[in-house]
Amino acid sequence: MNTSSMPNEAPRAAYDVVIIGGAIMGSATAFFLSQNDDFDGSVLVIERDPSYQLCSTAHTNSCMRQQFSTELNIRISQFAAEFVKNLRTHMGGDERVPELDIQNYGYMYLADNAPFAELLRHNRDIQRAAGAGTELLTPQEIAARYPFYKVDDLVLGSINRRDEGYFDGGTLFDWLRRGARERGVDYVAGEVVAMSRDGAHITHVTLASGETIACGTVVNASGPRAARTAAMAGIDLPVEPRKRFTWIFTAETPLDRDLPLTIDPSGVHFRQDGPATYLAGCPADPDPAVAYDDFVMDPDRWQDHVWPIIAGRIPQFEAIRVVTEWAGHYAFNTLDQNAILGPHDEVRNFIFQNGFSGHGLQQSPAMGRGIAELITYGEYRSLDLSPFAFDRIAANRPIIETAII
Repeated sequence: MNTSSMPNEAPRAAYDVVIIGGAIMGSATAFFLSQNDDFDGSVLVIERDPSYQLCSTAHTNSCMRQQFSTELNIRISQFAAEFVKNLRTHMGGDERVPELDIQNYGYMYLADNAPFAELLRHNRDIQRAAGAGTELLTPQEIAARYPFYKVDDLVLGSINRRDEGYFDGGTLFDWLRRGARERGVDYVAGEVVAMSRDGAHITHVTLASGETIACGTVVNASGPRAARTAAMAGIDLPVEPRKRFTWIFTAETPLDRDLPLTIDPSGVHFRQDGPATYLAGCPADPDPAVAYDDFVMDPDRWQDHVWPIIAGRIPQFEAIRVVTEWAGHYAFNTLDQNAILGPHDEVRNFIFQNGFSGHGLQQSPAMGRGIAELITYGEYRSLDLSPFAFDRIAANRPIIETAII
């Protein structure tokens, strides 16, 4: 979608639902509202950057996994996998919608100490109980399946090759957004700069252009800018932009089989990206909150940290060449790196869809469906997402998810 296809002024002066942020989360909610026969309200999506060039969705690595440590996060990803693989059906059988699939090379967690190995065993039991196909591998078994790894320092590995790997996140985003618009959702290019609040109710949002729009419900789907949006409603939200680096590289001698998304004990991760390219990623160090417009790469991070780790784990990657790189932002929930979802406990028509901390793309179908159900029915119906409620923030009650990357 380019700038010219998104108007700068809303067609109406009032909407039942105003969604602030039109990237993957906002568009998922808009889509699920638009296709729900029980919802007959009007929906406006406000997007500050209609090019989407700097949003987290544009910088995603488009991965999907079920290797989480909480059943709820596993169920969320299982719905995402089903949704992606049946996208055309979910879009009403529209033959314009491409058939998508998941490149199931899996995630390979590598443990180099006994406590982490025990954690992988514990998580495997939770994952398999939820229907995931997680396997535990000894170092010898890892080497037999993937002989390119150096395994001398390893204790255990964990991999799942069922609905886990890479998918085309850009196409998913495009069709969620397109599906919402074709079903009557309005999109406008603009930045929300203020909100009018009457006690426990947000009554209007004001754009930088000066336009004021009345609203019944406000959804905060503004990614790394979520705290700024919440502050306009007088709410503190522990979400901040954290920088994440990605490199695409080629190898002088490519591997003879697909490279799983490997989570090295160092925290660096790398995977197959295309037939002849690979992807690597890691956080900054130190890893502070950054400015919303800070996408500057750290030139030393690759040379001094990432490449040595990759080459140490896969000696075949001693001779590699970076072909492109970028920095993106996690919408980082500083409490527990899990979603913050649902209404505020006092401002009841202000709904959070925030803090996904790098899991947003794969969680967007379930989160969009859930917020649409909440708005339509006043409750979650398909999957109970209430553990992500805002009240845990004030109570300092984190969700303990040990499989954070």
